[in-house]
Amino acid sequence: MPDKPAAEVDIDERLVRTLLQGQAPELAALELRPIAAGWDNSVWRLGAQHAVRLPRRAVAAPLVENEQRTLPEIARRLSDVDVAVPAPLVAGRPAAGYPWAWSVVPWIGGDAGLRVPRPQRSGWAAVLADALGALHAPAAPGYPVNPVRGVPLAARAAAVAGRFASLGGAHDGLDVLERDWRAALHAPVWGGPPLWIHGDLHPGNLVARGGQLTGIIDFGDVTAGDPAYDLAVAWLAFDADGRARFTDTARGRYDSATWTRARGWAAAVTLLLLDGSDDNPEYRALGLECLAELTT
Repeated sequence: MPDKPAAEVDIDERLVRTLLQGQAPELAALELRPIAAGWDNSVWRLGAQHAVRLPRRAVAAPLVENEQRTLPEIARRLSDVDVAVPAPLVAGRPAAGYPWAWSVVPWIGGDAGLRVPRPQRSGWAAVLADALGALHAPAAPGYPVNPVRGVPLAARAAAVAGRFASLGGAHDGLDVLERDWRAALHAPVWGGPPLWIHGDLHPGNLVARGGQLTGIIDFGDVTAGDPAYDLAVAWLAFDADGRARFTDTARGRYDSATWTRARGWAAAVTLLLLDGSDDNPEYRALGLECLAELTT
């Protein structure tokens, strides 16, 4: 997998400060420092309570717009379970030579879930299940369409077959993943209305403080469709104990076919992590953990 793409615009403190002065002057004097430059976004800490997220590539610009459109309502629903999401406080627009939408969002304090040992995540499981119960509501027409998230599994069959071929016999247990994937392909498809889904739910997009889940972040892939895509987090985030807590809390909301598809999606995401994370040790380790969860 290649190194992350180069930024298509130069994002420095002067640019971020200029955007704030023009569109959020009440925040423009706060301390500003860079904290991340990912594949898609540059993230800056703004004072103690805020962050600024700016796309660094054109392909990411629509994802920020999706968050600006959808997260205010999603945040209201998840507030009932006391799980924060980064609903934009400022929906910034292009200015000062910067070509895309950008956002000021609340800073959600805590540790990245990916860096919390898997056994310690069990305390989040029931709360995360309830948060998904709040999220998975019917979406009105006009929701952001995502061609790969929440779609029927058959739409991803060719891509998944390619990853099996690419990995070959590189890992024990791939035959179990293939069995799970095939079972999911043959399960009944989602027959209900499109439900809101996060679209990229894994421990890297969960935030916790101690044993408490504090937030769900990175809703750029938010869409509506089959909730099984999000329920794959049962294997992506938890060990057997946490998974039992998660499924026990969520089970009454979803039928057995949905859980079968969820396990298939977990297998598909595991393949992606194993086949495409050679440049990212944390996500490669997550792939190996997920493989173990699905095969033991």
